[in-house]
Amino acid sequence: MNTQKIKVWDPLLRIFHWALVTLFLFAFITEDDFLDLHAIAGYLIVGLIAFRLIWGVIGPRHARFTDFVKSPTEVKAYLKDVLLFRAKHYMGHNPAGGAMVIALLVSITMTAFFGMLTYGAMEFSGPLAGMVSSVGDNIAHSFEEVHEFFANFTLLLVALHVVGVMVASLQHHENLVRSMINGYKQIEASEPEAQAINRNEVTQ
Repeated sequence: MNTQKIKVWDPLLRIFHWALVTLFLFAFITEDDFLDLHAIAGYLIVGLIAFRLIWGVIGPRHARFTDFVKSPTEVKAYLKDVLLFRAKHYMGHNPAGGAMVIALLVSITMTAFFGMLTYGAMEFSGPLAGMVSSVGDNIAHSFEEVHEFFANFTLLLVALHVVGVMVASLQHHENLVRSMINGYKQIEASEPEAQAINRNEVTQ
């Protein structure tokens, strides 16, 4: 058996991933003291989310939602197998990773949406200002509290995601962080098996 490199993650998906990480952390840090920069980061995040939704439909195989969005039953079964150290190896996202992708997309979207509501209600600025600029202080502060909740919840999901990446990397003897940088995963396979996998990756 030889170690073979298989191309999994396309360049646009990798750029999206690290850009989203950078912008979310930047927005989280600048929330209180640099509102303008915080808002700009939020708008850029909305653009990234829009790209990811489109890329999840028309992108390469492992970027598409149909490749990794599984039923709750499959996700639960996979997590059970992880605990029993018998989890199946996936070239793309495993079922738990796929569920985390969806959870992060939803949570970040809600963070951005309520951030724009807060910005419109408190600063009378942004695309939603015309809809919420006349609401009272109580509602404006409610927007802010929900925005902060989802921001903190997203940070929790990020922490769980990091733990999941570490566990999967250890169980399958691969560096998932490196694969999201260079696009490749390494697997143990014979030469004919590796060629078959590569052909399958290209055609799908």
